[in-house]
Amino acid sequence: MNFVSKHLALKASLFSLVIAASVCHAEPATSVPSVNKQNLAVVKAKITEFLETQTIGYPGKVVVRAGAIDQNMKLAQCPDMQVFLPTGSRAWGKTSVGVRCNAPNVWTIYVQATVNVFAQYLVAAAPLSQGQVITSQDFIFESGDLTQLPAGVFTDQAQALGRLVNISMTAGTVLRQEILKVTPVVQQGQTVTLTTVGKGFTISAEGQAMGKANEGQIVQVKVASGHVVTGIARNGGQVEVNF
Repeated sequence: MNFVSKHLALKASLFSLVIAASVCHAEPATSVPSVNKQNLAVVKAKITEFLETQTIGYPGKVVVRAGAIDQNMKLAQCPDMQVFLPTGSRAWGKTSVGVRCNAPNVWTIYVQATVNVFAQYLVAAAPLSQGQVITSQDFIFESGDLTQLPAGVFTDQAQALGRLVNISMTAGTVLRQEILKVTPVVQQGQTVTLTTVGKGFTISAEGQAMGKANEGQIVQVKVASGHVVTGIARNGGQVEVNF
């Protein structure tokens, strides 16, 4: 190898060493810190807790299940989530629940959920005829998921007793408000007993009902003097008057 070739080889070698040294001592690349992701299991727990609160007072046993949330969804961590029912949704059967975060990051998602209500309900024990008054012999209890039944199902016998059958039905028909009418406890023109109860006294008088009324409804009664008194209709032709 001649002098020129050796000189060129030496320069190339030195250049390679400089590049290698530069690479070895280069500052590591910095990345933008990522926002902490929200734990989706916590979101589901919040939904379940919210629905359980919404269903307090439901009859029987309530089972709440929050649906799956897309695991690829990247939600920023939220210390104070707000759970709500969107317009048109309710805590009954298959429903939709909203979860909102307002700070420090803003996001809103909607999650499918299911609320099942397992309880007893009333069905016709035998065929019932239109106009028939319901007695305790006319129904039996069955058990099932109320969310799978029509609206207005009766779960307590007191709700059905004394009602009028609106349409004839076969045995096993689920009893509900739509097909059983409330029987008026006071009829127009009926002679009723007015009762006023005070501290240490009770006053009773008779009068004539000026209209019909169901249990608990307001009715006007004309008394012997010709005056009109307003009271609350009760079973047995009774009218409570409060002064």
